[in-house]
Amino acid sequence: MPLYLAKRLLLMLPTLFGILLLTFVVIQFVPGGPADELIQQLKGTSSVAEASGGGGGGAAARLGHRGLDPQQLAEIRALYGFDKPVTERFWLMIKQYLHFDLGQSYFHHEDVWTLIKSKLPVSASLGVWSFIIVYAISLPLGVAKAMRYGSRFDWVTTLILMAGYAIPGFVLGVLLLVLFGGGSFWQLFPLRGLTSDGWESLSLLGKVTDYLWHLVLPISAMVVGSFASVTLLTKNSLLEEIRKQYVLTARAKGLSERRVLWGHVFRNAMIPIVTGFPAAFVGAFFTGSLLIETLFSLDGLGLLSYESVIRRDYPVVMGALYLFSLIGLLTKLLSDLCYVLVDPRLRFEGVVA
Repeated sequence: MPLYLAKRLLLMLPTLFGILLLTFVVIQFVPGGPADELIQQLKGTSSVAEASGGGGGGAAARLGHRGLDPQQLAEIRALYGFDKPVTERFWLMIKQYLHFDLGQSYFHHEDVWTLIKSKLPVSASLGVWSFIIVYAISLPLGVAKAMRYGSRFDWVTTLILMAGYAIPGFVLGVLLLVLFGGGSFWQLFPLRGLTSDGWESLSLLGKVTDYLWHLVLPISAMVVGSFASVTLLTKNSLLEEIRKQYVLTARAKGLSERRVLWGHVFRNAMIPIVTGFPAAFVGAFFTGSLLIETLFSLDGLGLLSYESVIRRDYPVVMGALYLFSLIGLLTKLLSDLCYVLVDPRLRFEGVVA
């Protein structure tokens, strides 16, 4: 196990480096840039699209004849670090990331790590509650469907799950707003944010109630399409285990159906599900829905990432990519280690990652 861990951790370094290098190279060919945006603002416009130089360097030269002083253009490029060669900027970024210094946002004018932390509570609220609700409902439902395989209950719940899976989250969100957000019918739930005005003055119970009340519509829009995959995975895993030889042997020994199901079948069937918990949890935690956040006016990581790409706020784009890629790689390793914890028969000694 220690050797396997060492190999996996060492392989993470070139993987992470490759992700950052590829993204950095792509950024150099993206039209527009932060320098171009500032130049356009100085000229009284705000369209990045009008400036078409990759990475913010080429447009400055083309705009020089339109009225801006060359020294001013040079100062703008130096402000964003575009006066340095591309390779120097990349290695400087890597050196900062080694110390977990994600840089400064061009447009928010604050540390990228601080900016991400300020948006994290919104995405964490959506992700954690979505994860809890999906697994709390899907696991028991999957077990019930497996125990009633082929029954009317099985067919009806499958149709409901497939209908929910087929409905896009943002479409359901619009429908919920129209029905319950005061659109055309009932004003039952708030339309925006995670808390109401004056939330700080509420009692502890009032704060919790207000917070959960704000989450009802966005969480409902996010989780409906997620029930199908976990439920059907649970059902199919149980059915596969029930058909194996050891189940027939356990029954032949006189064990009760309850003992066979919960003592043998359920534990083995949960292996592919439990080992996916780390990735599912982190994915739900960090992968906020841009459309859901925009629809319900929630200022989270999804909206921050989208705005950063549109505004060419490269420190935020690269910093968020670095952080999420690192967490993703560690989560993948944790998922593999869960196999050993859940299934003691599996060993990683001698396995090459």
